[in-house]
Amino acid sequence: MRIILLSQHFPPEVGAPQIRLYEVSKELIKRGHQVEVVTAFPHHPHGIIPDEYKGKFYQFEEYEGIPVHRSWIYPSPKGSFWRRLMSYFSFTFSAFYSMIKAKKTDVIICTSPPLFLGITGYLSSKFKRAKFVFNVADIWPESAVELGILKNQKFIKMAEKLESFLYKKAWKIATATEGIADYMLKKGKKEESVFLLPNGVNTETFKPRAQNTDWLQKLGFEGKKVFTFAGRIGYAQGLDSVIKAAKIVEQTNPEIRFLFIGDGPEKEELIQLKQSIQAENVVFHDSVPVTEMPNIFSITDFSIVSLRNIALFQGARPSKIFPALSSGVPVLYCGVGESAKLIEDSGSGIIATPEDEKDIAKKIVHCASLDETAYSQYSKNGRDFVCREFSWSRIVDDLLENVQEFKKGREYE
Repeated sequence: MRIILLSQHFPPEVGAPQIRLYEVSKELIKRGHQVEVVTAFPHHPHGIIPDEYKGKFYQFEEYEGIPVHRSWIYPSPKGSFWRRLMSYFSFTFSAFYSMIKAKKTDVIICTSPPLFLGITGYLSSKFKRAKFVFNVADIWPESAVELGILKNQKFIKMAEKLESFLYKKAWKIATATEGIADYMLKKGKKEESVFLLPNGVNTETFKPRAQNTDWLQKLGFEGKKVFTFAGRIGYAQGLDSVIKAAKIVEQTNPEIRFLFIGDGPEKEELIQLKQSIQAENVVFHDSVPVTEMPNIFSITDFSIVSLRNIALFQGARPSKIFPALSSGVPVLYCGVGESAKLIEDSGSGIIATPEDEKDIAKKIVHCASLDETAYSQYSKNGRDFVCREFSWSRIVDDLLENVQEFKKGREYE
């Protein structure tokens, strides 16, 4: 089968969409399918295009065996909403050139957000005579409105019209969560036109391993219980409550440490919060390459995954859950909804009330007090769960089952 994956983000950038596309591409190629990726020049999260791409409009390359077409984007790491919008549209249009350069294809799988890239995916499917699959990882503009990022009513209405148009025109919609799938059904898509393409994990890369003594010594965590948050440090994560909980815990459980690894717009404010309340048990560290995360998990007793307590996140499945569980590290999930149910049903972690520092502190103390037998059971449950449900091999099985339907009885051109 011939497949084009269209996304604004791809490695060497780090993040959930980048990892998902990379792993799905590798698995498809491994199975003998023709795969090409159409993406932007690397620019996330710092908004800086590397020197090897500067001054160019387009470049074709192979990234670890994956054919990749890259084109220009106006990078905007922070700035105003309108600058970010300019960034989205710059790639929406430049990607057409990459689509023209790409080979014939049977299916175009376009990742949203940004929603506007769906324009490129849909129109390209017409001149490529291919099926258009819209991969929706976040409901937009609804999510931007609920988070207070998008307030212009005229623009919201325009975006909602585009959203409805793309959902209607998509041959199929692949969703990251069950909640988004339900949303699509309410929008009028037929059940057979919606399928899950969730975040997953490489269960060979992320697996239980012995503690990495270099990291223990570097951080001064020898003999400590370690709770780690690793990922984007933004408003949506509600990490201020976790830091306040850490301060509460410090008074009764001095053996517990909290490690925050990553970058994001809220990081400086959280560092200031730590300093103002004198939470000495909290350590911040810059982002590390994905290849270093197994070592981080090796020194982690519980992985903290946190979201703010808003309705929007009840259908969320943060990607950071799965590498932790695959590594045999139980999750302390500060949230409600779909992910909380997954963790509870699989017996792979503990649930705390989001944005409630007292309850989070209580659950942290409970996690730290587990005996070896109870902890080992959580660890085993998590590992078994992701190997069974969220390995990339299993996810690609489901993807192919859905996108190969129209190929039945049709020969390659």
